[in-house]
Amino acid sequence: MQYYGTLTGVGGSRTLANMASRPGIRSYRVSFDFYITPGVKLLLIANFAVFLLEALIYYFGGPGAYGWLLKWFGLVPAAVAPLMRIWQLFTYLFLHDVTYIWHIMINMLMLWMFGRELELVWGKSRFLRYYFLTGVGAGVITVLVKSAPLVWNPEYLGRYVSTIGASGAIFGIMMACAVLFPERRVYIVPIPVPIKMRTVVAIMAAITFLGTFGIGDDNVSHICHLGGMLVGYLYLRRDSYLYRLRNEVSDWKYQRNRKRFEVYVNKHKNDPPSRPDRWVN
Repeated sequence: MQYYGTLTGVGGSRTLANMASRPGIRSYRVSFDFYITPGVKLLLIANFAVFLLEALIYYFGGPGAYGWLLKWFGLVPAAVAPLMRIWQLFTYLFLHDVTYIWHIMINMLMLWMFGRELELVWGKSRFLRYYFLTGVGAGVITVLVKSAPLVWNPEYLGRYVSTIGASGAIFGIMMACAVLFPERRVYIVPIPVPIKMRTVVAIMAAITFLGTFGIGDDNVSHICHLGGMLVGYLYLRRDSYLYRLRNEVSDWKYQRNRKRFEVYVNKHKNDPPSRPDRWVN
């Protein structure tokens, strides 16, 4: 069995504020603050602790023991359905490729860079809920997409491939940053100029989308990346969708009642007037 991990590659530092020192003049302050928020700290500790456990299993147990770990705790679509190993939708987020240390390093760097901004705005509890919502949601989409070929190819083997890594949740975090801070400028190594956050996310989405057609590294789970971004966007925009749906339903009811009234008026417009009521003093 071949095992796939999720890998992302954005790094650098960001400008945390746009300040206008004088009217009509725009200046940017480049910040290298290395603070860390409680929720991000908890996730970093958990991911590195699990990675250390993976390394010990791989070193002392060999590739066979490591493959067993990925089989049971990585995201294997054929194991989630129909074998009902539902916990894999959660545990795969903490597993990273032990043979490629940059997998976990880049993921954790992005988690620290972008996650702390969200936690400052949302707080620890809401940030962690969003993290796991997008991560688990990305896993569900991965299972569905990799199980779909069974409809026309019952012997499809892609559903036995394990997906590991926190990239689905991290792409969801990046989507949230693009929605909440669209004008925030970030530096991406080696590009020497700042780029708007929404532009960065659009570029990452385009690269990931092209990757689903086999363009780029085959060891990257592009479906999981897109899934995290999609779930994050729908979650953040859910209120606007609900309000629009409510307004559309109200408009439809209004138009329906208006048509009914017009039909009634046209039907009875030639009828004689009704008898006046008798008033009693």
